[in-house]
Amino acid sequence: MTDFTCAVDENGVAVITWDVPGKSMNVMSMQGFEALDALIDRVLADDAVKGAVITSGKPDFAAGMDLNVLARMKDEAGDDPARGLFEGVMRMHGVLRKIERAGMDDRNRGGKPIAAALPGTALGIGLEIPLACHRIFAADNPKAKIGLPEIMVGIFPGAGGTTRLARKMGAMAAAPFLLEGKLSDPNKAMAAGLIDAVADDPLAAAKAWVLEAGDKDIVKPWDEKGYKMPGGAPYHPQGFMTFVGASAMVNGKTQGVYPAAKALLSAVYEGALVPFDTALKIEARWFTHVLMNPSSSAMIRSLFINKQALEKGANRPEAPDQRVRKLGVLGAGMMGAGIALVSAQAGIDVVLIDADQAAADRGKAYTADYMDKGIKRGKATEAKKAEVLDRITATTDHAALAGADLIIEAVFEDPGVKAEVTAKAEAAAGPDCIFATNTSTLPISDLATASARPGQFIGIHFFSPVEKMMLVEIIKGRETGDRAVAKALDYVRQIRKTPIVVNDARFFYANRCIIPYINEGVRMVRDGVTPALIENAAKLAGMPLGPLQLTDETSIELGVKIARATKAAMGAAYPNDASDAVLFWLADQGRLGRKAGAGFYDYDEKGKRTGLWDGLGAEFPAAARQPDVTQVQHRLLFAQVLEAVRALEEGVLEDIREGDVGAILGWGFAPWSGGPFGWLDMLGAARAVEICEGLAAAHGDRFAAPALLREMAARGESFYGRFGPGSAAA
Repeated sequence: MTDFTCAVDENGVAVITWDVPGKSMNVMSMQGFEALDALIDRVLADDAVKGAVITSGKPDFAAGMDLNVLARMKDEAGDDPARGLFEGVMRMHGVLRKIERAGMDDRNRGGKPIAAALPGTALGIGLEIPLACHRIFAADNPKAKIGLPEIMVGIFPGAGGTTRLARKMGAMAAAPFLLEGKLSDPNKAMAAGLIDAVADDPLAAAKAWVLEAGDKDIVKPWDEKGYKMPGGAPYHPQGFMTFVGASAMVNGKTQGVYPAAKALLSAVYEGALVPFDTALKIEARWFTHVLMNPSSSAMIRSLFINKQALEKGANRPEAPDQRVRKLGVLGAGMMGAGIALVSAQAGIDVVLIDADQAAADRGKAYTADYMDKGIKRGKATEAKKAEVLDRITATTDHAALAGADLIIEAVFEDPGVKAEVTAKAEAAAGPDCIFATNTSTLPISDLATASARPGQFIGIHFFSPVEKMMLVEIIKGRETGDRAVAKALDYVRQIRKTPIVVNDARFFYANRCIIPYINEGVRMVRDGVTPALIENAAKLAGMPLGPLQLTDETSIELGVKIARATKAAMGAAYPNDASDAVLFWLADQGRLGRKAGAGFYDYDEKGKRTGLWDGLGAEFPAAARQPDVTQVQHRLLFAQVLEAVRALEEGVLEDIREGDVGAILGWGFAPWSGGPFGWLDMLGAARAVEICEGLAAAHGDRFAAPALLREMAARGESFYGRFGPGSAAA
């Protein structure tokens, strides 16, 4: 069976069906393109065929391109990978242009109408193929997503989607779909102009249109004389201002560290100045340029290939299906309420327990409020709200946990409190239940001592807010068994989040790496570095929040509590006295973070930041000589990546893919880099050690290069070369 098949109906309409064997959703391979190309040739050559409809044999149309195809294009070109990529992309353009022209002559006559019928989701190449067709019909399927999300993984639509959408809609209207990867349901996609029609039966509607379409119906605007780009071309006054604004927007949002956005805008701008076929060549050249950039390769690897592998269970131990049927959640605060929400949305029955019935009811009301917001935005219905709420039982009665196969404890971060609820819940649930603790700091192995079955005890660390954050950190204690790990992984997959699995250690992985970032930023305040320089250097390096803003967001009060607890546990080995001086002083001033309306930043009555607090300089004055931006960035980035290396060295991390994906999704580590290990591979181990030596000499042993990094530098190794999939270490 091939990826594409063709059957001609009794009316002479050829139905080309895309149905990739063994895949739940269609993805495009080079062989798929070749098969489609051959079928289009047959359709155009057969006089008995009046036109064609391209559709899917699956519930959705397509998930996009198999990005491994791009890697093979580079590899097959030998010493000239850029040539291989460009020529491969141009072959794809040739197929889609053949669909678009459909046998028309130079006077735009004699072509055959070709429509696309989309039963469901159409993403990436799954929309670029329809955009080359003459009319796009989509099913009235509110769950379907239509769009071009390539920018989210470090590339841009390179099979004509960039050029076609910009020429169809104009640069301004196309910007959200190209530069932000905005996805829409079919009705919104039609309203925006991405597709042409929504129908109950898109295949029937497409066939009917093909039989009625004439020459004028199948000529694209850009193939007609006198075509003018909507919103104005770059040389038009209105169009010029559009591109000036777009350039400012791109640089403002990306800080210049994401090559794909700038390349996309360049392709649109330059392509708008020339005929359509030349514009496709320009798009292909910029697409090749982006694919040759190590940043894009790293983003594709982490945000697409590695992320997908982890979500599919790359590190799942052998165990029977462990999908959760009934979940117990202990603690109905913000975290517990969020866990109940996402679980009920996934179709899991939830028992939400709190010591007080009113608190349990408030936890359930969190789901009601969330669903109400979705209803207002048209993303949910009253029926869906009722269905989700019916799955949540809010109670104080632990007997309701009977039959639960997973319990997640989300109570106060106190070992004594956690031990008490663990014993009570395990007794009520029964001997087969897996018990998980949602802690961000307390060692799992220590908490497991309160369990009657430590082999069935595991950490499941959610990030706040649960419903928005995509990462879940699963922590194995010393005695955690394989079934508990499999249960946690299967559950995370059910709620459609991305898991990483790490071994137990103080702060696990994510917090272990983000705390040094925060502390280094705060330490620089004490060192006399101006707060504005610290914050802007972080953002220019690709961090979503500067360390001072992040401290305000997570709460200075919480930071002080963690610092005191950590110092008590570590004693003389505690490394953060310098940053504590700043945090403790702010706490003494009553500046406890954003929730308190005062921290490193000032806030208005609505909680909006109004600027850095001027009073900070009175206690911690700025030094007369300020470091350059690169020095500040190196301190902030190496504070994080060296902890990631130590986590790998110590066995806390077992898979560098989890280290990179976890860093980007967990705390937003510079996504352009592909994660800490991706960035170190870009730098090279030898250069990283050199930078460490300079930082250690200037700022202390916390920047000393770990032995593993030094060893790799001496051997000329890279992290993905040594520890990546397929390597001996992996």
